[in-house]
Amino acid sequence: MNLQSICGDVITESKKIGYYLKRERNQFQHTLIEVKGRNDFVSYVDKNAEKQFGKSLLNILPEAGFIGEEGELQIDNKSINWIVDPLDGTTNYIHGIPFYSTSVALMKEKELLIAVVYLPEIDECFSAFKGGGAFLNEEKIHVSKTSILKESLLATGFPYTNFDFARSYIGLFEELMHQSRGIRRIGSAAIDLAYTACGRFDSFFEYGLNPWDVAAGSLIVQEAGGRVSDFFGGDDFVFGGSIVSSNSFVHSEVLKATSHHFSI
Repeated sequence: MNLQSICGDVITESKKIGYYLKRERNQFQHTLIEVKGRNDFVSYVDKNAEKQFGKSLLNILPEAGFIGEEGELQIDNKSINWIVDPLDGTTNYIHGIPFYSTSVALMKEKELLIAVVYLPEIDECFSAFKGGGAFLNEEKIHVSKTSILKESLLATGFPYTNFDFARSYIGLFEELMHQSRGIRRIGSAAIDLAYTACGRFDSFFEYGLNPWDVAAGSLIVQEAGGRVSDFFGGDDFVFGGSIVSSNSFVHSEVLKATSHHFSI
């Protein structure tokens, strides 16, 4: 399997979907929004984008399965699967906020092989393949060199559907707010991870996420020289529901806070 070649094909398809998302946003109608759950939205744009992704990605690699957020094409009983969020940051999208992205990863068993995160509004394409490094628009990227937490800029996401751990999260947020230069909330985990990979953020942490939110961004961080784990330092960050990514230097300090406020 030529990972570099496949990654190039995925970049091409991600940009096609991104152009579709950007075009539709200019004429988007709020009456077409569907509510999947509390503060959890979907529209024809998400669904159409996932269908298009499904067709193109399965053409690129016919032996792969497909795991997507919207369930338009679900084939996840194989050893190798595409993990896709056709529109990460849907709430931003429907409110006219230009921070949303496509997110695609290829995973074999528990190993991430290929990742692409594309931001249509600013034409930034983050990509990586196993052992090949990480890139932003074909330029190699690397995580930041910030070595202490008090000089770090962090990113996170706020709970919007699952509030079971809201009190723990508020405690975690308060602690890290005092220990860093600040915490940003963009509204797309895929973008937060990509920004950590290129050094704009020094660390990103969040709980309650799904595989399609974090799979692609996680590999990009790792290939950019960073570290990714769950809240307790383990490696169950794709399917486990919690994630800490960083430049590796401040990882232990962030983990100290996450493991203190959350319990296994």
